[in-house]
Amino acid sequence: MTSTSHPRDLRAELESLTTEAFRPDLADIDRLPTLDIARLMNGEDASVPAAVAERLPEIAAAIDAIAERMGRGGRLVYAGAGTAGRLGVLDASECPPTFNTRPEQVVGLVAGGPAAMVTSVEGAEDSADLARADLDALALTPADTVVGVSASGRTPYAIAAVQHARALGALTVGLACNADSALAAAAEHGIEVVVGAELLTGSTRLKAGTAQKLVLNMLSTITMIRLGKTYGNLMVDVRASNDKLRARSRRIVALATGASDDEIERALATTDGEVKNAILTLLTGVDGPTAARLLEDSRGHLRAALAAAAH
Repeated sequence: MTSTSHPRDLRAELESLTTEAFRPDLADIDRLPTLDIARLMNGEDASVPAAVAERLPEIAAAIDAIAERMGRGGRLVYAGAGTAGRLGVLDASECPPTFNTRPEQVVGLVAGGPAAMVTSVEGAEDSADLARADLDALALTPADTVVGVSASGRTPYAIAAVQHARALGALTVGLACNADSALAAAAEHGIEVVVGAELLTGSTRLKAGTAQKLVLNMLSTITMIRLGKTYGNLMVDVRASNDKLRARSRRIVALATGASDDEIERALATTDGEVKNAILTLLTGVDGPTAARLLEDSRGHLRAALAAAAH
């Protein structure tokens, strides 16, 4: 079913949202010199991290819950419309090369499908049925997590995604940029980062979009840290799919072990280019197959594998 709110009712609803607020002090912004506009915009952007900081306890609680589910084999699914949906797709698409996740482990759903990444799809954000169909296509399980993302916190697609996922037993997170949002209320973990009125009235791809990007960065990155995808601050599960990443892989092994270039090349050759395995062989002296077994027994946590090798 697609939302059929009366335009007058919707206008009143939008006027009540902080993200839609009009700022009279910026009414003549188009008459200012470009440098002054840039300074204003930069000042607005500088307020976003502080707004995110106020929600860190809620963000951390959501991350711990997500990591627990993903540790059981679950998936992380983002669902949103417009900018919010595109940011989820962006975050999901960066996880395989950064953390060597499988493409299906972190998924981004944008209302209207792939075409909505570059163009507006009429009515998609208002369709609860579309959200339910998109999630049903993934065959959700209780091990999965669905993060609904919406600047306004009222987007029907995002709310329906969270409600449907919760009904199926999945973990749910609602990320919005308005207080007392329907999206946060629908989720087990509500995260409301209130960034205030935008430089351009209602243009939530600005501060609200920046806030959502910062929070999504945290959700995926810290979850991957909790899952053992890093060793300290080194991306030891990086997938070397191009020349830059191959060079980075060797640098990561060097930083973790202090080994020479020749030693690093030999270690990577005996571990099929797997950075984590190469580090384990260099630091403990075990061979490639043993390193692979230790990491499997440790569920991919390099520190646990190192401890096991020491005993």
